[in-house]
Amino acid sequence: MSRTPENPEPGSQPGPQPGTTRIVAGQNSKPKRKRTLEIVLIAGLVLLIGAGAAVASTLSRGPEPAPAAANTGPAAELKLGYFGNITHAPALVGVSKGLIAKELGQTKLSTQVFNAGPAAVEALNAGAIDATYIGPNPAINSYVKSNGQSINIIAGAAAGGAQLVVKPGINSAADLKGKTLASPQLGGTQDVALRAWLGKQGFKTSTDGSGDVAINPTENAQTLKLFQDGKLDGAWLPEPWASRLVLQAGAKVLVDEKDLWEKGEFVTTVLIVNKKFAAEHPETVKALLKGHVESVDWLKAAPAAEKATVLNDALKAAAGKALPADVIARSLKNINFTVDPLAGTYKKLLQDGVDAGTTKQADINGIFDLTALNSVLGESVSDTKISAEGLGKD
Repeated sequence: MSRTPENPEPGSQPGPQPGTTRIVAGQNSKPKRKRTLEIVLIAGLVLLIGAGAAVASTLSRGPEPAPAAANTGPAAELKLGYFGNITHAPALVGVSKGLIAKELGQTKLSTQVFNAGPAAVEALNAGAIDATYIGPNPAINSYVKSNGQSINIIAGAAAGGAQLVVKPGINSAADLKGKTLASPQLGGTQDVALRAWLGKQGFKTSTDGSGDVAINPTENAQTLKLFQDGKLDGAWLPEPWASRLVLQAGAKVLVDEKDLWEKGEFVTTVLIVNKKFAAEHPETVKALLKGHVESVDWLKAAPAAEKATVLNDALKAAAGKALPADVIARSLKNINFTVDPLAGTYKKLLQDGVDAGTTKQADINGIFDLTALNSVLGESVSDTKISAEGLGKD
């Protein structure tokens, strides 16, 4: 669903005041009824003909494109979404250390924490938030459903950090038949990865939970408890939840998603923005990206102990609970924080969504708008430039 600016109603033309009768020189103030009826009939016929022509013209040329939003300067407020996951560490750091708020200046920063991507996209399309950190598949799905009008990916955030973890007695894909697995949310990036992978193993799945392997989209915290209680056989999860099931619930890794990708590189988290908001407030989007780049740079440079402390404090604020040191350490080993959205992986991401039954085949050229990101990078010491040219290539 796209958010497009509404056209103002055209102003009404001035006319006689209510309760007055306009008299034209030389004309009888009591016009003849027959003549008036003729004029009304003729005018009505002209309007009908004109309306028919307008409809025909519209049908022949298709719907009118949405008018471009006017640049209204910096926004009064930026509403930002993210998850309480280690894969969203650039958001956790950017918010908790004040890096994003500092760059926004007078623009107020408001935040909302989500469990999974589809819910965040729904909030973005409804106007509840303006930008969000999210997995690539919900971003693709929103772009496809809106015919390219809803969102743009404006930066990468994290690569890696997702695994299928299972009960110790499950040793191969064949052992999963008849089992029950979880994913964070239907249509989310890990949900799509799980369904696509199971399909390649010869299993049939359905979005209603039926099939050779049952998939129950479940909130991450509930997944941990259900696995501990023996009610789930495994789950495809982002960090830190994969590490939590391994270290706190006795799960083992059946599939590390990096093994399914060329060079082991796959995008886990990107930063997207509502297209209408970006068109109206490009300065605010650039400020957000400055804070985002600073957060990624900090994550790359910070000592491990300091990084763990900052992330744990941020996770406690976002999700209500800190994590054991070994969970943080294992999670961070599996993730590469980067502003590159890895455009070359999106053909496979789209096809996985199609295979999983959560999206449809479409042209997603145009999903990236990296202009502001490259402007920010160009102002830094590094001359790094991020390209979207790999889109559509494996």
